[in-house]
Amino acid sequence: QVQLVESGGGLVQAGGSLRLSCAASGLPFSIFKMGWFRQAPGKEREFVATISWSSSNTSYADFVKGRFTISRDNAKNTVYLQMSSLRPADTAVYYCAADRSTALRVKSYEYDYWGQGTQVTVSS
Repeated sequence: QVQLVESGGGLVQAGGSLRLSCAASGLPFSIFKMGWFRQAPGKEREFVATISWSSSNTSYADFVKGRFTISRDNAKNTVYLQMSSLRPADTAVYYCAADRSTALRVKSYEYDYWGQGTQVTVSS
């Protein structure tokens, strides 16, 4: 059974930093592309970042470029999202997702597995 478990969310002041983690089990993690999405109240789920299986390719939403960094450790079956210079607009539930395709995808429906999400709240 595939499980993706996010952690690291919490309350932080604007300008602060957080690192999210997503531990995967039940799938060949090292060959899956991983992504982070987020969903704010009343809004659709949106793409944040994605990383290839080898970490050689990454892609980011424009609104996080230069502030967020996605990385992975295949030995630990874990993907990370380092978030800095956080803004109140970054407040959302953050989800990690796994995709078995080779392309870097940004649509949520293209991902095969999802975690339960972790809440990030940025206060002004």
